[in-house]
Amino acid sequence: MAQRVIAGITMSLDGYITGPNDRPGAGLGEGGERLHWWVFGGPWTYETGARGDADPVDQEYLGSVFPTGGAMLVGRWMYEAAEGWGDDPGFGVPAFVVTHRPHPRVVKGTTSFDFVTDGFAAAVARAREAAGERNVLIMGGGDVLRQSLDAGIVDQLTLTIAPVLLGGGKRLFDGMQRLDTTFERTRVVESPWATHLQYRVKRRTGEE
Repeated sequence: MAQRVIAGITMSLDGYITGPNDRPGAGLGEGGERLHWWVFGGPWTYETGARGDADPVDQEYLGSVFPTGGAMLVGRWMYEAAEGWGDDPGFGVPAFVVTHRPHPRVVKGTTSFDFVTDGFAAAVARAREAAGERNVLIMGGGDVLRQSLDAGIVDQLTLTIAPVLLGGGKRLFDGMQRLDTTFERTRVVESPWATHLQYRVKRRTGEE
């Protein structure tokens, strides 16, 4: 199967991908932990850390996406807000960080982070090359995902809707430039904690 670019992100019912004041140590913002309760099968906090396992339905969804990846694309702010995902993220593939600030390569366990300073397109090219015949997974955050949609490189987008209201924070589609992008829903996965809406992305109106 040909390489694809796959993106996914979790959004609240009122349209936020983080709560207010997202920052290192609280990467999802104030109250934003609730967005990812589905990942861990229930409540968690920044103070206690994430514990528990996803519901079998959510595990099946995750298992249909992440093992297909050969490389990841991530923004610098997300990398810092997640504090580099700890000592060993366990991604098992190279990750390319889109940034304007140089930083030495970081290797944590089976995951490497290369900081690409010569533009978004260069980071995409490096991720595609590293992935080989496997997929490129866009981890986020919102700015990198918007750039990917505007660039017309996303083949599949999953919006995971968490049944919470955050009242403020960052919105995914604010600032989108390419409004001719259309989305064909291909799959709906419902679990006790979230609804995963999977779309095939059409890069121009009417394009297959």
